[in-house]
Amino acid sequence: MSTDPPDSLRRELGTFDAVMIGLGSMIGAGIFAALAPAAQSAGSALLLGLAVAAVIAYCNATSSARLAAVYPVSGGTYVYGRERLGEFWGYLAGWGFVVGKTASCAAMALTVGFYAWPAHAHAVAVAAVVALTAINYAGVQKSAWVTRVIVAMVLSVLAAIVVTAFGSDGIHFTTLDITDASIAGVLQAAGLLFFAFAGYARIATLGEEVRDPARTIPRAIPIALGIALFVYAVVAVAVLTTLGPLRLATSAAPLLDTVTAAGVQWMEPVVRIGAVVAAVGSLLALILGVSRTTFAMARDRHLPHVLATVHPKYGVPYRAELVVGLVVSILAATADLRGAIGFSSFAVLIYYAVANASAWTLSPAEGRPPRIVPALGLLGCVVVALALPLPSIVWGTAVLALGVVAYALRRISDPDRRG
Repeated sequence: MSTDPPDSLRRELGTFDAVMIGLGSMIGAGIFAALAPAAQSAGSALLLGLAVAAVIAYCNATSSARLAAVYPVSGGTYVYGRERLGEFWGYLAGWGFVVGKTASCAAMALTVGFYAWPAHAHAVAVAAVVALTAINYAGVQKSAWVTRVIVAMVLSVLAAIVVTAFGSDGIHFTTLDITDASIAGVLQAAGLLFFAFAGYARIATLGEEVRDPARTIPRAIPIALGIALFVYAVVAVAVLTTLGPLRLATSAAPLLDTVTAAGVQWMEPVVRIGAVVAAVGSLLALILGVSRTTFAMARDRHLPHVLATVHPKYGVPYRAELVVGLVVSILAATADLRGAIGFSSFAVLIYYAVANASAWTLSPAEGRPPRIVPALGLLGCVVVALALPLPSIVWGTAVLALGVVAYALRRISDPDRRG
């Protein structure tokens, strides 16, 4: 008989499953949704933005991994901020994660719609959310197996695109010139590309569902991040050298345009399928992570406590999953793709700023990383967040402020309530 309390989740995931869930988020989001906006901001210097985003992501990953080993429960930085900095900072991180990643879910659902059936993109997006919510409802292990298959398919398609691009006669390495890059453009590109790197957080938010979390989480996060960075760099170079920065910046489907420019039209349906599969994989892991943080916040009564219920058969926070699925469905039916990416990046960068601040407070006995890591991560998150397009900053600040007001009102009505 299990000795876990009734509101605990089942520990079923190993290192390989955790890595696949992280890759399912990062690769799906970044390759098919962030390259073109990043090129609009920085041209070929998006490669510098990619490097900046990777450094920040590494710092965030290291801080998150050390914290997750100390606090191996669902909730990620919501838990870390609460335990290390105080209830308010944990709440702010959790609120930023939930609203930011809910926007990410909508962006990925819309990516599915625009690649699969552009004329009815919003309807397809809603259908994708409903289907994947049902998969998550049936149990996290089933989600991990689906993600494993998706990642293998997407990596195969991306490899084919890279080989096609580098094997064509239309490739021009002179397009990689970055001498006219601006600092502002590079930082903005880094913020948009960070949207793609944030998938490793899904591993930390699953802390209550992995086996031997003190060993599994610190191993899975850097592995997933390293693989994703390699894939991003190779694909970005292939696309830039084939399309050039100007054409990439105006492309609605840059990977599709890459194989077309290479003169391999028969690959177009393969790329379309790959884009849909990648976005589905990202959406699957995103819904999984948002529902777990919602579950953790509800368990602490920062959200309605009814959402903290675990299904007696499947061992998942099914009410949190259903509510998240409903909200994402509404956004997928009404939202704008570009706006969703910018808003998500801003909110999630704030989330990671709290993670780095929390990691700074760890003691050497708790596995504190070198001080430069959380310091650089915190500074990078703040600077890159403020470099994003102005509408993203304004809307992100407004929604975070709304969460702060809600928190303050709860404290006024019940000042003795435990967070």
